[in-house]
Amino acid sequence: MARVVLVTGVSRYLGGLLARRLAADPGVERVVGVDVIPPPHDIGDVEFVRADIRNPMIGRVIDGAGVDTVVHMNVIATPTFVGGRTPQKEINVIGTMQLLAACQKSRTVERLVVKSSAAVYGSTPGDPAMFTEDMGARRTPRGGFGKDSIEVEGYVRGFARRRPDTEILMLRFANVVGPRIRTSITDYFSLPVVPVPLGYDARMQFVHEDDAIEALVVAAVGGSTGVVNVAGDGVVTVYQAAALAGRPVLPLPLQSAGLAGGVARRLGLADFSPEQMTFLAFGRGLDTTRMRESLGFVPAHTSREAFAAFAVSLAPFAPGVQAVGDAVSGAAGTASQVLLRTLGAGGGR
Repeated sequence: MARVVLVTGVSRYLGGLLARRLAADPGVERVVGVDVIPPPHDIGDVEFVRADIRNPMIGRVIDGAGVDTVVHMNVIATPTFVGGRTPQKEINVIGTMQLLAACQKSRTVERLVVKSSAAVYGSTPGDPAMFTEDMGARRTPRGGFGKDSIEVEGYVRGFARRRPDTEILMLRFANVVGPRIRTSITDYFSLPVVPVPLGYDARMQFVHEDDAIEALVVAAVGGSTGVVNVAGDGVVTVYQAAALAGRPVLPLPLQSAGLAGGVARRLGLADFSPEQMTFLAFGRGLDTTRMRESLGFVPAHTSREAFAAFAVSLAPFAPGVQAVGDAVSGAAGTASQVLLRTLGAGGGR
């Protein structure tokens, strides 16, 4: 049973919510929240410590508080949220290395929970219908968040070999969505016109933000170990998601889909990598048997319900955007001209 819990990344949305939920749990005596900047949101009775997990000083925080449970939430999926790809990788990889080194030296840490991602499975046309936790990527992600997640999990496995006395649980989440959280996938479906890979309609799974927090609470205070996929029941295709969001689509050849990402990044409307465009072409499915049987968690929302909760939070189209969407449907102009004109029209959340 967790008594003193340290949560990393509490200045981010999910990290802050999780820390506050754990602090309200009657079985938890103390929660210490760590980040490089103070949280912009209320974290309740959480004790905030301004510290960088990339610095060995994190070990003093763990020892000083007598932490027995560490929940690592500071693996960042979107580079624009931290100033670019370089700081993202430093936080994800170097930060995890330093945190695990501190946990290895600690005499009090008994349990480690890591928020990982289904991005470790990659996305290819030869993927199985559902990935179980014992399967690996058919094609290892070559960059971005997927590669970071694989490296993070590798370091955690190394830590497990060095500290076999520590309980370790890694949760591989499908895309987390909801009415309040902002991620690269919510930014993508907030665009006034959604670029989609031509000839594909990938299957996607989602986790409602409230379910993500519940799963993490269960992980922190429970006794389950190993690797567990976390996703809502059912799937939503890319075209179904665009329809739920009320957005027209712009089919583009997969090879040129990077143009859409570049335009959206330059306009500050969304940030999605080539790996995400591959995901939107081939999708990904997760087997969640272990989530129910080992973790003992059942999401309250299906994948469709989770995405619908996000969709209702979207702002209506800006004036003139619908007309541009009609132009797209009518194939008026070249793809690049329509994309540039449409994205420049504004809109979003």
